[in-house]
Amino acid sequence: MGNSGDVYNPLERRRLAESVALALLQRAIVPLPPSQFNGAGVYALYYTGAFEAYQPISHANTGDKWAAPIYVGQAIPAGSRRGSPTTDTPQGRPLFNRLSQHHRSIEQATNLELSAFHCRYLVVDDIWISLAESLLIRMFRTSLVWNTVLDGFGIHDPGRGRRGQKKSAWDTVHPGRPFAEALSPSDRDSNWWLAATKAHLATEFLGLQY
Repeated sequence: MGNSGDVYNPLERRRLAESVALALLQRAIVPLPPSQFNGAGVYALYYTGAFEAYQPISHANTGDKWAAPIYVGQAIPAGSRRGSPTTDTPQGRPLFNRLSQHHRSIEQATNLELSAFHCRYLVVDDIWISLAESLLIRMFRTSLVWNTVLDGFGIHDPGRGRRGQKKSAWDTVHPGRPFAEALSPSDRDSNWWLAATKAHLATEFLGLQY
């Protein structure tokens, strides 16, 4: 807590990130994938299925509570990483395309049901996207097992030149993506990753209502 004499600055970067995060959390929950739309921004994925390791998350999202995203991410316009201006240029559909990619990944997994996933998303001016994503990860760190414990959900096909790399934790637990099946096995098997996920949720997940 700050001192009572601290001056509140609504334009502070953290305050602006909070406003974007709050706007996302006020968006309607929709099935994955959503209908086609334009723009870039941030998003959160929610799980309500029966996969055993994710039951604390699933329970926190039942009854329209939607308290515990399993993954948050961003999609930025083409050229943003190169520092090129994007405000007055067409953004295309980077956010929709990213959510569609996630839809395909979940659909290809042999032990997940697409009907158990929903999302909320927010089209945002690209200068605030990364800041808002970082804040969302801090806010929901305890439930974001696909951002933390089981990394690799958001990766793309590495292509032939990088096929020597190892299968991600996510692909080890959720096999089925064609490109991942061509990669070398992870150093740890699915049982190890599932135990790590359960331990994380048992010790850190608080099921807080946001």
